[in-house]
Order: sequence, then structure tokens, then C-alpha cells
Amino acid sequence: MKIEVFTDFTCPFCYIAKRELELAVDTAGYEGQVEIEYKTYQIGPDTPKVNAPTYLDALALKYNGTGEEVRDMTESMASRAAEVGLYYHFEKMTTAHTEKAHRLAKWTQQFGKASAYTEALMAGYFTTGEDLNEHSFLLKVIAQLDLDIEEAKNILASNAFSDALDKDRYDAQQLGIQSVPFFVFENRYGIKGAEPNEVFVRTLHQAAEIAGIQPTIKLMGSGEATCTDGACNL
Repeated sequence: MKIEVFTDFTCPFCYIAKRELELAVDTAGYEGQVEIEYKTYQIGPDTPKVNAPTYLDALALKYNGTGEEVRDMTESMASRAAEVGLYYHFEKMTTAHTEKAHRLAKWTQQFGKASAYTEALMAGYFTTGEDLNEHSFLLKVIAQLDLDIEEAKNILASNAFSDALDKDRYDAQQLGIQSVPFFVFENRYGIKGAEPNEVFVRTLHQAAEIAGIQPTIKLMGSGEATCTDGACNL
């Protein structure tokens, strides 16, 4: 089953929805039968690449809000994140221009590491306040994935994979996507936003019918109290 995920590493709801999808795949019984392709969608393309404002300051400026109003916004998002086992620390976060991070993601995809890369960046950003425009952090993740550091440096220093980002932007435009997260299942069904888990489960089952696959049975319990060939485990 093919699922395309339009996302940005600095989108709070994208990380929540990523976890909802992962939980749904496990719950619905499609583990190992799902191919996920991450597609670029920058929510802050005008964010400064150096001396970027903190997340809280940027939020206050965008919505012309007071400190209390901004805290209410972030508390609501943090509460939603906690529902899926994620713990956000907005006070540590700095806004980030994610073009470099996305170009590097396209490179990791050819090694089957895009999912692990995405998880590492989102975890770093939302839980420990890592700067996603900093080469040192991006290269640290690349090292953890056992990928070529020197090649990664060359990609960061160039415009490599910019055409892949342009294609994703075109695809998003063709689908009418104006916000993320956005999930496309088997090029047939779409989910916009961090919907409840049951929405993801239902959509997975619908997409599975198109893909012609069946959920696998998940064994529960120890499985020790059984009988076979006239003998029972006592």
C-alpha cells in the first residue's frame, strides 16, 4: 500500500499525525505492507536562515498575540501531542528554514532511511530544540543513520535535489494542498490534518482493498495453552 505524506519537519501537527499513522498501521494489521513516501511542503519558506526568531516569538508575531495567548496555543498543541506519547518543549524551539533539511531527506530516501531521518529531525526539533538549519545537527543525524558524511556535506553546500523539492511543490499544487499534514492513500483517499486514530485505521482498510492486500493477524497473549497432534501443552 502506497501512502504519500506531505509534511514539514517544523509542523507540530505533522509529527502528531505521523505517530497516528504509525499507530494505525500497527492497529489495523498492515505492518510491513505499507510504503511511505515523504513529500516536501515548507510551512515557513520565508523564515530567515540565520538568526531566526524563537518559535514563541514567531507565533506571537504571526497572530498578534500576547504571551498568555501564545501559551494557550502551545499548551493545546502539547496536550494533543501527549495523547500519542510525544512531549513538546516549545520554549526550546527556534523557527527554521527547512529547505536544506528537505533536500537531504530526498538523498536519504534512496537508501531507505527517509522515515528514520524524518523521525530524528522531528524528535530533535520538538523535544530538544535542535536547529534544523544547522549543518552540525543534520550531519549528526546522517552519522546516526550510517550514511556518508562527506556526501551529505556536498549536498548541503550545493543545490542538489532542488528539482525533487520543486516536483513535490507541483504535486501539492495539483492536489490543491494548502496545509499540512496531508496524506494520500493509494492515490485515492486523502486525510488532512492530525485526525483521530480511527480515521487513519478506516482509511487504511479502504486503501488496502484497492491495493489488494489483507491485514495480518496479530497474536495476543503467550500462546502456550494449546493442543496439537493429540498432545496438549500442560
